[in-house]
Amino acid sequence: MPVNPLDRLREMCLALPEVHEVEAWGEPTFRVKGKIFAMHARADSHHGSGREGVWCKAKPVTQDMMLRAEPERYFSPPYVGPKGWVGVWLGRNTDWAALEDLLRDGYRMTAPKRLFTRMDSAEVEAPSRGKTTKSGTGKPATKVATKTATKTATKTATKTPAGATRKTAQKKPLAVRKKTASNVARTTPGTGRSKTASKGTRRARKQK
Repeated sequence: MPVNPLDRLREMCLALPEVHEVEAWGEPTFRVKGKIFAMHARADSHHGSGREGVWCKAKPVTQDMMLRAEPERYFSPPYVGPKGWVGVWLGRNTDWAALEDLLRDGYRMTAPKRLFTRMDSAEVEAPSRGKTTKSGTGKPATKVATKTATKTATKTATKTPAGATRKTAQKKPLAVRKKTASNVARTTPGTGRSKTASKGTRRARKQK
């Protein structure tokens, strides 16, 4: 048994955060925070003009692009068409994936930022069952990052032997060691005074 187009449309709209249905002008409309972003048009009403459809909030550039590409599927609806809204015929030839994207775009244009941010986050998390994944891996980003960091740390520890940094810091260049040794005064055993100091004292006494 084929699914009723209105039921399928209703399911897509009400799946978005905090969307509610309100009947207005004799038609089901779909709103977020009281603002409309989609409206069903019955075939037997002046809104449908003999064909069942849905009016979706959109930008004028989107309307122009879609009507030029597939005029047999999309149309400019009355009243709201000049504002950029896109009409979508509902039936056997309906591209439901494209309609879902159109509804989501209209929702983003209407809903508060916190709501469509929540919707976008849910879309990103869905492939990994509620966990953000790293592109191309299919694994949670946190686990991939942790595993990479562990491998890097292990390789670094293997290449650098333990205590190598300490030994390098203790070892001084040969030229520095020679210069330091030549400047150190030799201490005369038993006196506690250096020979250099003793020679300087004797010269001072002779000059007196």
